[in-house]
Amino acid sequence: MKTQYARRSEATAAGTLLPSATPLQLIDADGHPGDNPGSLRLPGPDVLVELHRRMVLGRRFDSQSTALAKQGRLAVYPSSRGQDACQVGAALALRRQDWLFPTYRDSMAVLTRGVPAEETLTLLRGDWHCGYDPVQYRVAPQCTPLATNTLHAVGLGYAATLKNEDQVALALLGDGATSEGDTHEALNFAGVWKAPVVFLVQNNGYAISVPLAKQTAAPTLAAKGIGYGIPSLLIDGNDAAAVYAAVRAGVSRAAAGEGPTLIEAITYRVEAHTNADDASRYRASAEVSEWLSRDPIARLEAYLRGAGLLDDASAARLAAEAERLAEDVRQRMNADVSVDPAELFEHVYARPTAALERQRAELLAELSELEEPAL
Repeated sequence: MKTQYARRSEATAAGTLLPSATPLQLIDADGHPGDNPGSLRLPGPDVLVELHRRMVLGRRFDSQSTALAKQGRLAVYPSSRGQDACQVGAALALRRQDWLFPTYRDSMAVLTRGVPAEETLTLLRGDWHCGYDPVQYRVAPQCTPLATNTLHAVGLGYAATLKNEDQVALALLGDGATSEGDTHEALNFAGVWKAPVVFLVQNNGYAISVPLAKQTAAPTLAAKGIGYGIPSLLIDGNDAAAVYAAVRAGVSRAAAGEGPTLIEAITYRVEAHTNADDASRYRASAEVSEWLSRDPIARLEAYLRGAGLLDDASAARLAAEAERLAEDVRQRMNADVSVDPAELFEHVYARPTAALERQRAELLAELSELEEPAL
């Protein structure tokens, strides 16, 4: 008689879990068909055109947000430039009922999911707790602590299973987050429970200033899936078509009750970690230049032009649309916001604690004294 261990080993044989040796790619850096598509299939023309459109809009939103941070209109801004394909491809691959669990760097994904630009930037402006209605957009609040969103995603996914609801959770995380205990727990629970979750690791080479080689000895981050019994994919993260196809496949798998998928997308953070970071202290300019030549937008644009799906006129219309978005963001973010300090204490608890009420009273008393005219 086979033991339970033997049956489990057969069901999750290593050969069915290991990612490919090289990243899966549908469109190469020159805009030609990739040389390692693996099991991925090229999305249809409409999807490819929309991927390009959203990346152009997202890039302009990103550059405008960077400018706003330099002007003091945002408290901080972590740029998504270079990771455009990961953010847009992943967000577009979700169905309407699915949930996105973003990190602090995933504003472009949040925007792509349908959250208005000014609401997307609310957290980074330092105003209120989230900035948008998570339930309306199926987008969880952006998280600043590394990897906390992975456990939240698994919790929502498993709850959907218990309630017989057709929902899949997509957790976005960086390479640094894979070294956090929360990620281990999330992957472990997801594997055991067969939770409908897709984990997309945007491996941009650095956890702030720490290169990947100094935080893991794993051959690839995707290879870690085998330890949790989770099928994994290693993909070219600058190929928007590949990102979309991989996440879409993971969503389909999860929705069919087949459990989670771990995807590692090889990409690069072109800008500094945030506007407060000096990236020149830990990486060479030649490295950045090399990755600039792999720009995800230029890659897809070259493919679309070659396929007759994009021309100068349509590109000009898209550029104009992007400028209108940037102008709207500027106008909305340049408007001064009237802030009530007492709102800091709202919605922390359903019923405020005595300590919270005391803190609120102390703050209001101090502010009242500051407002009193000098004698």
